[in-house]
Amino acid sequence: MRLFNKTIFFSLLITSILMLASFSSCNSNKSRSKNSSHIDKTSYKQLSPEFNSDSAFLFIKKQVDFGPRVPNSAAHMECGNYLVSKLTEFGAQVLEQKAILKTYDGISLNARNIIGVYNPNSEKRILLFAHWDTRPFADQETDTSKRTQPILGANDGGSGVGVLLEIARQLNQNPVDVGVDIIFFDAEDWGQPSFESNQVPGEWWCLGSQHWAANPHIPNYRANYGILLDMVGGSNASFYKEGYSVQYASNITEKIWKMASRLGYGKYFINKRGGYITDDHVAVNQLHRAPSVNIIHTSEDSSHGFGDFWHTHNDNMDVINKSTLKAVGQTVMEIVYTEK
Repeated sequence: MRLFNKTIFFSLLITSILMLASFSSCNSNKSRSKNSSHIDKTSYKQLSPEFNSDSAFLFIKKQVDFGPRVPNSAAHMECGNYLVSKLTEFGAQVLEQKAILKTYDGISLNARNIIGVYNPNSEKRILLFAHWDTRPFADQETDTSKRTQPILGANDGGSGVGVLLEIARQLNQNPVDVGVDIIFFDAEDWGQPSFESNQVPGEWWCLGSQHWAANPHIPNYRANYGILLDMVGGSNASFYKEGYSVQYASNITEKIWKMASRLGYGKYFINKRGGYITDDHVAVNQLHRAPSVNIIHTSEDSSHGFGDFWHTHNDNMDVINKSTLKAVGQTVMEIVYTEK
């Protein structure tokens, strides 16, 4: 059952005992510290440079300052230019994939996937990706008069891009031998809003990643694995092992969660299975561009399975937490910098 953009299949009618056994169950914040495997950071020698959460925070703020980054808007154009300039500044070989993509309601979007390539001649490649557009409808707003307005998307959109820009900055200062491709996917968040009763059949979410997966920037592109970052900046975030991630990239999922634990971030990366989420990694996995893992904040404290500010106007800079950015950014960087 697909409810929203990033649908979670939580089993609401299962007893608490079965929830502990079910792969789709999630812990509350209270039980998280008890059930998470946590290894003191002093027992592991970190190899990657220090991830600067202040820098990532500023990259997020810069995006939000443009306003909602809805395709076909001036803010979208300006923010896209900014992302291209930053990746270029940080030493990436930058490509733009532009396409006209149709929405569920027949609108033609001037979509723009932005790709930064490091070590283009390296055969071994890691794909890091996030979406940079924002939701054109605040369809989870309690104030119904505001539901048709676009959101700022500090967490949903901005946070993943901010973390990846900081990783790009570090790759420029501290190069690695492995190839790294950073992609900012467009048109992820234009799925049909929940307030519309007549649902249009089709795959209307993640249009940019669907287009790229079918038409990669390099013919027959393959990466050894991929990591998607989506909603990775919220306070008290919990990252469960998402269903498609386990299905297509179980070994990489385990690698990431174990690394987070070694670095001391086990309270964020919960050692439990979560639900299946429709997101940018689905097409990337299904079309075999890279076995990919989705690091995404989920919660069992809301009816839709995400934070209470999800797809509302409260998704602004007030929800961004530097400690969460640090946990995610350092973990992903350690994965990259320990790759041989």
